[in-house]
Amino acid sequence: MDGEPVMPGNSKRQGAVRKKQGGNPTAGSGGRRRRALEGRGPTPKAVEREAHKAHRGNRDGDKRSSGRPDRGRKPTGAAEWVAGRNSVVEALQAGIPVTTLYVAEQIERDDRIREAFRLSADRGVSILEVTRNGLDRMTDRAVHQGIALKVPAYEYADPRDLVVRAVDAAERPLVVALDSITDPRNLGAVVRSAGAFGAHGVVVPERRAAGMTASAWKTSAGAAARVPVAQVTNLTRALVDYQAEGLMVAGLDAEGTVDLADLDFATEPLVLVVGSEGKGLSRLVRQTCDVLVRIPMASATESLNAGVAAGIALYEIDRRRSAR
Repeated sequence: MDGEPVMPGNSKRQGAVRKKQGGNPTAGSGGRRRRALEGRGPTPKAVEREAHKAHRGNRDGDKRSSGRPDRGRKPTGAAEWVAGRNSVVEALQAGIPVTTLYVAEQIERDDRIREAFRLSADRGVSILEVTRNGLDRMTDRAVHQGIALKVPAYEYADPRDLVVRAVDAAERPLVVALDSITDPRNLGAVVRSAGAFGAHGVVVPERRAAGMTASAWKTSAGAAARVPVAQVTNLTRALVDYQAEGLMVAGLDAEGTVDLADLDFATEPLVLVVGSEGKGLSRLVRQTCDVLVRIPMASATESLNAGVAAGIALYEIDRRRSAR
């Protein structure tokens, strides 16, 4: 064949067309480049950005350790989302520990959105703009109304640290333990009462019990930032450990043998155990208690809400201790 041989990459071969380079790739951008340069607040950390591999690694859990036992707080459970304009504003007002506010692109700004931005700025919370589809995926398609907060997993205290906290303050330990309390609002109410009446912490079981969710944080009215909550795998064993450290264990029970006002242990190192409103204390927990205490009530009232019962008992214990 005459002429130049056809070789790969030879633009002169038959049928080859060289695309022209030219034109203005930014023409008609409508100012998008200028808007892209506008500030959107501080950039969230890598572990807070959904698409970043550091976030995925943090989500799956880093199982590497330094070789030393962890006696401090430990994160348990998964992160939680607070979605919706009213819920987000209420969570920010309640002081729930969040680091990032997620906002859908081109969201219509009303008073609640502006208030969420203002509260985030006051608390140093990063604001990250994402697509609406992205926010759907993050919140598992909750009704987010274009805005959501990510609440990191709560860092539970070690149950032994609650006693250490009291000793360091030269105070008689007072710990509240919850048995089968499944409503996070009850947990939040107990944490609030614990903070009001001088308890050094709250203990909850790891399974079949409420944890420190956003709902519990809001109900605590800020007390969750001051009162540590410890989580244990076995509540009965934790009570036995407290007894070994010299604490008495008093369980609230409608059929208790001692009236709350007659509880001599109130002024001693004490664990107050509160059961669920329906079932009360579980069998093993009841057997572990040193004494079962009742709150005298009118016969027409069968039982008290767990949060209310804990508040009454903690008030009486604090009154007895203050009078001593």
